[in-house]
Amino acid sequence: MFALKLLDRLEETLIGTLMAVATAVIFVSVVLRFLSSVPHVQDVAIRLNITWAQELCIFLFVWMAKFGAAYGVRAGVHVGVDVLVNRLAPRPRKVVVMIGLLGGVLFTGVVGTLGAILVWEIGHTDQTSEDMEVPMWIVYLCVPLGSYLMCFRFLQVVTSFVRTGQVPHRHSVPLERVQATGDQTARPA
Repeated sequence: MFALKLLDRLEETLIGTLMAVATAVIFVSVVLRFLSSVPHVQDVAIRLNITWAQELCIFLFVWMAKFGAAYGVRAGVHVGVDVLVNRLAPRPRKVVVMIGLLGGVLFTGVVGTLGAILVWEIGHTDQTSEDMEVPMWIVYLCVPLGSYLMCFRFLQVVTSFVRTGQVPHRHSVPLERVQATGDQTARPA
């Protein structure tokens, strides 16, 4: 149980850190781009030369998306169309849900394995990213890591579903409506 809580915390921290770093890099990049047009400051801004910022942000967002997808499975926030499934009788509903969950396990397991093969093969080349010159196997490492984590999360949901008959689901919270009083009319915020 402690290991799972640690994994949950690590997952959340990684996603938050990736978002924070990407946001900071984009902010600095935009500020320096603006300063490069200011006459007395442009020399400093140009010397800092952060042309690699866009590439780094792309890599950070790809890593964040892979681990964010695993978080989505755990938290039950993935988009799903379950209107028809919920209208089924209990027994067929369980079968359909299990097929969907096991399909998720299979798919993410296959993607993780193919990603691991890709990383292994690229790791034996000299391929690097264009701007940052980072070995590409490091960039692609998010595919097997994120996919296997997502597979593990699907397995957790399967186990929970077998025990309880419930899948994690985050219910949407309705927005508060502005009510008209007297002569005033409701206006969207």
